[in-house]
Amino acid sequence: MTLAAFPPWHLDTARAWLTRRERFAHAWLVHGVAGIGKLQFAAAAAASLLCESPEQGLACGRCAACAWVSAGNHPDLRRIRPEAVALEEGADAAAESGEDGEAAASGGAAKRAPSKDIRIDQIRALESWFNTATHRGGWRVALLYPAQALNVISANALLKVLEEPPPNTVFLLVADAPDRLLPTLVSRCRRLPLAAPEPALALQWLQQQGVEPAAEWLAAAGGAPLSALRLSQQQDQPCPAWLGQLITPLSAGQSPDVGALTETLEKLAPVEWIDALQRLYADLMLAGCGAPARYFPSLAEPVRLTAQRVRPARMADAAHWLSGQRAVANHPLNAKLFVHAALQRVVLSCQA
Repeated sequence: MTLAAFPPWHLDTARAWLTRRERFAHAWLVHGVAGIGKLQFAAAAAASLLCESPEQGLACGRCAACAWVSAGNHPDLRRIRPEAVALEEGADAAAESGEDGEAAASGGAAKRAPSKDIRIDQIRALESWFNTATHRGGWRVALLYPAQALNVISANALLKVLEEPPPNTVFLLVADAPDRLLPTLVSRCRRLPLAAPEPALALQWLQQQGVEPAAEWLAAAGGAPLSALRLSQQQDQPCPAWLGQLITPLSAGQSPDVGALTETLEKLAPVEWIDALQRLYADLMLAGCGAPARYFPSLAEPVRLTAQRVRPARMADAAHWLSGQRAVANHPLNAKLFVHAALQRVVLSCQA
């Protein structure tokens, strides 16, 4: 593990924020669109708050506290995240679950699927941590992400903590959308909005990571550089080939081969292909207004031709329907039937 660094496009924000720590709030909600580096920002902020020799408010990377953070064992730093996220990051699920030793020993965590929620046990497990002095007499930092993973019970438990905050403790909550959080919880936090980077800076950063063609990957991710980097590691090309096989025939007034496309998509995670279709619809509706494509510039011409043939209301209805399917995408009763029905709905919405 290495010491987290601020994304370059957020450095000025970090310096301005952290140099005012003498009047620091006890809870901050770090929010912004997905894929711009909010978690990296919050992790680097935690390291900076714990650093014993900060430079312009940022972690020095050389002191004992920075070494502990880098090694992942600083006693005054806690990460609160769903077990599923912890497993993705290589942590131990039982340690993240908040279960006591007896429950862990009996295999409680192993008998169920890793939780995708932040559970009340994880909030309660912080009580003993709050009641001990900080290791070096400085800050204690709780990094909680993603905040939208709090369920109603755990959110209310955290709210009670924030109503009477422990001394010398800073909570850093990370969220994509504050409107999906309990309003009373949001009201107990100071909000720190993070902006997406300018395209030129994002492109430069992606090129430094070896991502090419950087502009197409960035477009496919909606301008979010970390999402673009992740996409480039998961896919062979910015615009999936199956999208072209879907939209190109439609642009000529023909029907695509839904059967073949179904065979392709049922092998993918539902969220992956639904997200791609939602981006395609965004480009279609932009084209209908005479605006350039945002996500898939390589499909700009067939998208434009398709948009000319279709009533905007039909596209809008299909896009709204897809949003509803996105909410249940991880629980299809029949994966193949689910894909086929979605593709049929898309095809019908894009025909004159």
